[in-house]
This record gives sequence, C-alpha cells and structure tokens, in this order.
Amino acid sequence: MLFRLGVAMVRWRWWVVAAWVMTLLIAGGLAPRVFNRLTPGFGRVNTESQAAINLLGQKLGQDEVVLVVVVSHPELVVTDPAFRQGVEETLAGVVGYSDLGGIVTLYDGGAPSFASRDGHTTYAYVSLKGGFDHGMAIFEEVRGKIAAPQGFQVWVTGGVAIFSELNLAAERDLQRSEMVSFPLVLAALAIVFGTLVAMVAPIAMAVVAVAVTMAAVFLLTQVMEVSIFVLNIATFLGIGISIDYTLLAINRFREEMAQRGVAEAVGVTMDTAGRAILFSGLTTVVGLSGLLFMPFMFFQSLGIGGVAVVVASLLVVLTLVPALLGILGPKVNRFRVLRVGNGRDGGLWRRVAMGVMRHPVMVAVPVIAVLLLLGAPFLGVKLGTPWATVLPTGAEAREGWEKVERDFGDGELTPIAVVVEAPGGVLKPGVVGALYDFTRKFAGDPKVERVESIVTLDPAITREQYQQMYAMPQGMPAPLVQAALAVFGGDDVTLVRIYSKYGVLSEETKALVEAVRAEGKALGPDMRTLVTGATADLGDTGKIMYTYFPWVILYIVVTTYVVLLVLFRSVVLPLKAVIMNALSITASYGALVFIFQEGNFSGLLRFTSSGFVEMTVPIIMFCVVFGLSMDYEVFLLSRVKEIYDHTLDNAEAVAGGLERTGRVITSAALILVLVAAAFATSDVIVVKAFGVGVALAILLDSTLIRALLVPALMRIMGAANWWSPRWMRRAPPGGRAARP
Repeated sequence: MLFRLGVAMVRWRWWVVAAWVMTLLIAGGLAPRVFNRLTPGFGRVNTESQAAINLLGQKLGQDEVVLVVVVSHPELVVTDPAFRQGVEETLAGVVGYSDLGGIVTLYDGGAPSFASRDGHTTYAYVSLKGGFDHGMAIFEEVRGKIAAPQGFQVWVTGGVAIFSELNLAAERDLQRSEMVSFPLVLAALAIVFGTLVAMVAPIAMAVVAVAVTMAAVFLLTQVMEVSIFVLNIATFLGIGISIDYTLLAINRFREEMAQRGVAEAVGVTMDTAGRAILFSGLTTVVGLSGLLFMPFMFFQSLGIGGVAVVVASLLVVLTLVPALLGILGPKVNRFRVLRVGNGRDGGLWRRVAMGVMRHPVMVAVPVIAVLLLLGAPFLGVKLGTPWATVLPTGAEAREGWEKVERDFGDGELTPIAVVVEAPGGVLKPGVVGALYDFTRKFAGDPKVERVESIVTLDPAITREQYQQMYAMPQGMPAPLVQAALAVFGGDDVTLVRIYSKYGVLSEETKALVEAVRAEGKALGPDMRTLVTGATADLGDTGKIMYTYFPWVILYIVVTTYVVLLVLFRSVVLPLKAVIMNALSITASYGALVFIFQEGNFSGLLRFTSSGFVEMTVPIIMFCVVFGLSMDYEVFLLSRVKEIYDHTLDNAEAVAGGLERTGRVITSAALILVLVAAAFATSDVIVVKAFGVGVALAILLDSTLIRALLVPALMRIMGAANWWSPRWMRRAPPGGRAARP
C-alpha cells in the first residue's frame, strides 16, 4: 500500500504540493492567533483542597485568587503617615477594577502580623474574582495598575504571580532554545547529507508540520481550554520528529536512486522507510496519548499538542516529502556544501555489530549494569512542586516572596486553611469548645508560628468564656469579635488558619498538614473539616497525578507492544524493545535525581537545587521519551527484519541492519539531542530538567542501547528473536521486494 502511495504522490506531485501550499497559507493565517487563545494555567481537579476552596467561596465569599503586594521603604516605618500614604498610592490603580474582589492592608482590616519585624515592610492582599485560571489570564493587566511611589520598593507575588512569571519565562526559553538549536541542527544536517537541497528539506518540512499543528490547536481552543505549554511540546517535537522522519526518507531515497528510477525509488522508500516511519509515529502517538488520561488540562494539552504534531509530521512525510522527491529526483544531491560518505558501506557500524556479536554476553552484562547503575539514584527520588525558587533569580514574584520570608517568616504567606463545617451552627457551645481544643493543640506545636480563628482572639479568654461569648454573638459590641466573625465566618462554616514556621514545600509543613487533617477528622460526628492552602493543594495535586500515572504506564507499554507485534510479527522483539526503553528511561530518571535533586553540575547548568525532582517531569518524560526512543528501535529493527526476510540469517540481518541504519539513526538522534539540550539553557528549572532528561535518554538510547545492547541480545536470542505463533506467520508485509 505504501509503495502505491509513494508512486501516486510522484504522479500527482504538483497537485500534492499545491494542496500543501494552500494548507500552509491557511495555517499561516490561523497559527499566529493561537497565542491569544491559550490558557496560562494548570487546571483543577476534584481534591479535598479544591473542595475547601469552593466551600470558602460559597459560604464565606472568599476569592480563590489573592495577589500579595509587598511594599517596603528603607527609612520609613509602617506607622508613619507617609508610609500609609505610599501604600494607598501603590494600590490606587486597582481600586474600582472590575474583577477586584477586595483589598486588605495593615490599615484596613489587616492584623498586626502585616508589619515586618523591623517595621520597614508591609504587605497587602488583593483578591480577584474568578478562579485561578482567570486570575492567570488577567494578571498582567492587574500588575500594570500597581505602581511604586517615589522611594518605595514594590513587589507583586503569590501563586498567580509566580505561575504567570513561570509561563512568561518558559516562552522566553522557547525562543532562546530555537535560536540555539537551529544553527546546530543545520550543521548536523550538513554533515549527514552534504548537499544544500537535502539539508534544507527537513527543516522546511518541520516548519510546515509546526505551522499546521499550531493552526489545529487554534481550532481546538474554540471548543476547549488548552494550556500555553502546548507551544513547548509542539515546537520541540515538531522540529525533532519532522526532521528525523524526513532525514530517514531522504536517506533511503538517495540509496534507492542508485539503481532505480525516480518513481520506483520513491515507492520503495515509502514501502520500507515509510513503513518504519508510520509505525514509529504510531508508537510516539501512543506514548503521548497517555497524557490524555491525566485529569489535568496541562497534561491533556501536552498530549493533544504532541499527538497533533506527530500526526502532522506523518502526513507531511508520507505525502509532501514523496511529492518533493518526485520533483527533485537526482537534484536532491545538488549544491554540495560538504563532502560526506554515501552511507552505503557502513564499515564502522558493521564492525561494531560483528564485534559485539562475537562476545554478546561480555557486552550485554556490563551495559545493563551501567544503565542500572545510572538509574540507581532514582530509588531515593523526592518529588516536589515548583514554587518561587523555580523562577530565575531577579524575577519579581520570587524576589517579593523571598522578601516576605526574610522579614516576616517562611510560612507567612501560606497558612494551612482549615474549613470547618457544622450544619447545626459553628457558634454552638459544643462546636466552639471543639474548635478551642483543636486550635490550642496546634498553637502549642513547635512547628506552628500562630493560629488565627474565632477562638484565638486573646490567649486570656478561656474555653468556657468563648462558649458563653458566642452563645449570643449579635449582642456582642466588641469590634474585635465582630471583625473575627466577618473574616472567619460564624454561620455553619468557619475558617481556621494555622501558620507554619517553615516554608510551603518543607517536610515540616507537609507533616503539619497531615497532622491537621488527622486531628480534624476526630473533631466530632457533627463537624466536617476540609484542609486547603498552598501546601495541601500541591500535595493533593501530586497524589492525583501519581494515582493515574501507573495506569498511563500500563496503557503505553501494552499498546506499544501490540503495535510492534503487528509490525514485526514477533512475540520477542516487541518485548525486548519495551525493556530497552525502560532501561534508558530509568537511567535518565536516575540522572535527574543525581543532577537536579542532589545538585551535581549545578554550576555548569546554572541552577540552584531545590532538593527534589519536580513531580510533572517524570510523567512528561516517560510519555515523550518512550515514543521517541521507540523510533530508533523501529528504524533499526525494520531494516534488520527486511534483511532477515531475504536471508533468514540472524547475525547477517543484525550486522546489515546496523550497517545500513547506524549512521542515519545516530544523525537523527543527534538532532533530537541538540533540540532537547537547547532546553537545558532555560532559566526555569522545570524546563531545564526536561531538556536534560530527554537529551540524556535519547543519547543513551542511540549509543549504548542501539549500538551495543540490541545487537548483543539479538545474538544471544538467535532464532528466538523471530518466534511467533503459527497464526501470525505469513509472508512478510510490503508491496514490493526491496534489496536488503
């Protein structure tokens, strides 16, 4: 079928090119509009933390999105009238803003804790209507309304500010990575092909695939939310995969042109390399589609973008590339820029394969040991979530956050919020007494800085006095009590804030959240507690991710095995391919821990270790790397099987397959390594970790595994490589026989 497709593309080549030109013109009009349609957020799921946030909004009218505006002066103190005037001028621009929920300052409803220890700094809460994603969308507009008066320093920080700057930094990193990788990819293609025409074609195909993908994503944004991070995955995969697939097709076409006419050479190229490309694309789609099972808009967007760009790349390579090859014919070798070998003798790769197969056990055992050793650090992995420290040094949200931590305390901006619901009324004596006991327990905890609630107004007030006082709250004239009821609630829901002495991501604060949840469950049968806050929210999100991740792994592994079973009609080869991929991914996971958790090479890579691996990175890496690494397995084994079907000689098939594909696989892998490594220049540690991890996985896969371990294991297994049940045995696929 693919042979006939290739010949048809040559026959109708000008119509095919015209159709793609028209498609590109349409995509060129739609693609730039996608930037204004993407959502700068992560997405929400049904967790305890989110349920608590929803209840706070419904019952107490508290907005989910709160910006923290930090105001400081080197000489004035917060009690000076001039300082108060400066705070008012800072916030004047947001007063009356349509999406403003409210403003709380030291001078208007704020507690004494709003003043720093030295008195030179304060902060204000600016709440915004709508959810987190809406807050992300309007953040830049709101930030533009907050000004710094003469002599004052002003920072805007908080969750929305941090993630908004993270998105902007990721966009800058994307542009930088493209600038870094583009000349390197050009140089690599020049070395591979040596001619200008063959060198430019893969890049042109990548441009087409990315443009079409961006247009498709724009159309999707009309019916669903899509994360802005789809740009990163689409660009990375679009450049890497399109170039790799086009490289493989052109390389095989040049090889076939030596003894065939143009149309037949294109047909054989599609029947052989095209088949490998098609199944490689399917395995990559399988890996990326695993992200669609994660119940987060962020992951699903990456999955959609990745699948879309792979499908676009396949369409380009299976239709446009053969049409262009039909037009170019021998001219694909025009305008030589470097003198390179024709790739036919592959003497080095044959010698490598034969050398490995002479001593397969002596090669396989050390290579497996090295890969397992590289993966060993992953046994001690600590997964965490990005916060202010993932931003580049000098980012406003990071500086503001660190200013508050220094001047106020590590946990000042991230209290543990305990939402207590009592359908019979939270001011009943029994409920008030239970709240009193609950708050006193944690007020005495050495990890706790302070507790705020309706029963912590004054340490001199006893349990019984609180019960008596709240028996008739309407009759109490005390402003402090009325203010507490206004903030913390007094109907059937009340709020307790517990401030940790430690940071939002610290183990101490995480342990405190678990202790609060355990104690909250024991409050009483008529009371329900829900715990939220930054630490609880991030922890709940991580638990949901890693509840779904094992099922994603199972889906990818099983589906990939079935796809390869259809391709190779061997029970053993797909299993070996899956195991090889697992080894390369495990080794790269270990490298992530060694580098980013333990801080090795931090000076070279320009980052400060946070002491953990960001929890989204292993999930994204698995789904991306599993498919990409499988590409090279398919490229190699497809050629090995092609030769084996003609010779029935396992050793010759392995040596011949590596001889014919070693150079092109190495070149294709080098291009993807260069594109991935460009992300290592990122200022955002999450993007940097992804780039380093993917680059290492592909490098290991294309060297130790494909060049050494695969030939060794295939030699050890011998004829067992090709075993399959009787019902699967039939003539080899393919429309035309091609020379081995």
